[in-house]
Amino acid sequence: MALRERGARPQSREPQDDLIKKLVEVRRVAKVVKGGRTMRFSALVVVGDGAGSVGVGTGKSAEVPDAIEKATQEAKKRMVKISVLERTIPHGTTGVFGRGKVILLPGALGSGVIAGGPVRSVLEACGIKDIVTKSIGTNNKINVVKATMEGLMSLRTREEIAAARGKAPEEI
Repeated sequence: MALRERGARPQSREPQDDLIKKLVEVRRVAKVVKGGRTMRFSALVVVGDGAGSVGVGTGKSAEVPDAIEKATQEAKKRMVKISVLERTIPHGTTGVFGRGKVILLPGALGSGVIAGGPVRSVLEACGIKDIVTKSIGTNNKINVVKATMEGLMSLRTREEIAAARGKAPEEI
């Protein structure tokens, strides 16, 4: 049996991906059964590539790391491409999910990400650098994140709209 060199780390068996993973929330949830309460953990994770693709996932398990891993896998599966213009979004929009409502407006160059916690996680994972947002309605992080995703998925660039209408981008 060969000895490892001092300071050398074992190689990871998983391929390293260049995805940005943001843990938004971990909750302890309980299910009441005849024998008492069974405790589990629920995790909400946002995964993005920093270049316009982002996904959201939730996972539940008896252990926190397992719940986070399940949520990360679901977020990777649900990744979608978002229309982004360099550092910001092409136009203002509103995302609605349940009672959660998120207003997204393009920010001036250098304004940064002006957003609250759950919305900020989604925008940073997506790679948007200049944006102004306002979350209205609920404080439920799951609904706020899903409302943000709805708003981002409704974005279209001038070129995409022109292609759908069969016109040149200059005509729009």
